[in-house]
Amino acid sequence: MTFAIITHVPHIIERNNYFAYAPYVSEMNVWTKYVEELILVAPIVMSETTLVDKAYQHQNIKFIAIERFDVLSLKGVFSAVLKIPRISWKIFKAMKNADHIHLRCPGNIGLLGCFIQVLFPNTPKTAKYAGNWDPRSKQPLTYKLQQWILSNTLLTRNMQVLVYGHWKNSSTNIRSFFTATYTELEKLPISKKEVKGRIDFVFVGTLVKGKHPLYAIQLVELLSKNGYDVRLSLYGEGIERTALEQYIIANQLEAVIELQGNQSKDTVQKAYQNSHFVVLPSDSEGWPKAIAEGMFWGCVPLATPVSCVPFMLDQGKRGVLLAMDLEKDVRKTETLLNNKTDFNAKSENASNWSRNYTLDVFEREILGLLKQDSKFKN
Repeated sequence: MTFAIITHVPHIIERNNYFAYAPYVSEMNVWTKYVEELILVAPIVMSETTLVDKAYQHQNIKFIAIERFDVLSLKGVFSAVLKIPRISWKIFKAMKNADHIHLRCPGNIGLLGCFIQVLFPNTPKTAKYAGNWDPRSKQPLTYKLQQWILSNTLLTRNMQVLVYGHWKNSSTNIRSFFTATYTELEKLPISKKEVKGRIDFVFVGTLVKGKHPLYAIQLVELLSKNGYDVRLSLYGEGIERTALEQYIIANQLEAVIELQGNQSKDTVQKAYQNSHFVVLPSDSEGWPKAIAEGMFWGCVPLATPVSCVPFMLDQGKRGVLLAMDLEKDVRKTETLLNNKTDFNAKSENASNWSRNYTLDVFEREILGLLKQDSKFKN
């Protein structure tokens, strides 16, 4: 089987290997484990790999480099008009030579892929919509357009669309799905997290306004001012780092808040294992990997009720749904800190739920999708 991936994720070529954002590549390595040839249509960036990058494991990759574009400014729109015909032609040729087409959405390249896949109604297809599928949510017009095309079974034939969460009135090709980080073998025993002494919080994600790392800092700051011995470690990089550093210094929080930058999977795992809470006050998510990973190690999640988060937290039975009101969210957190039984129940419920979604289960689900293709060989 020839498997074509159409994605906006930027890639790095290093020592004849193709690298990209590690969680995405880990997932794609599961998909491509069962295919003979991989056609990869993606942008190339000229930079060195970092701790958050990972290489594809496939030995037969045909890489088709495309340019990135955006429509966020007049200059960007003009540039996009020039680039789109070339990009579209490359996507078309890749799809024409594929036995299975796999789209990564939402994104500008995914949007082009949504249009072009209409020309291949007989080719088996999957689309992974890694964003917030909630039809009621406020999202960019291009995202809504991708959702509409993917849901339209007259335009989109022979495709299963994998989305996070269960949504009413979905079309017949929409399938609730998940993602995973850990294997069954990594289900190590969890040390009981005592809510006494120092209480550790962890934030894992890009340091951008949309994920509100400053809100996480301010929440822990207020807890500290209220007399609790708390620490927050933030893992990730982003354009907000300088502003966060300035806030920490201006408010003398060096002993309470630590910016750890990008770190390896093992380092982040140890942070989860040693923390009581995982915090993600994000505006929008698909399947919040940091929340699922923290829950795997017994962290009680503090997260905003976006996308499938209410489902993940069982409406608050497995964590705390943030109101994005500091006083209210601090009170909710203090209530847990002062109720050992409730904290332990949420921690155990969180871990038990998250450990259902391992890479082993994920691989079986992917294999089930691919086995439906007539050209699949295993």
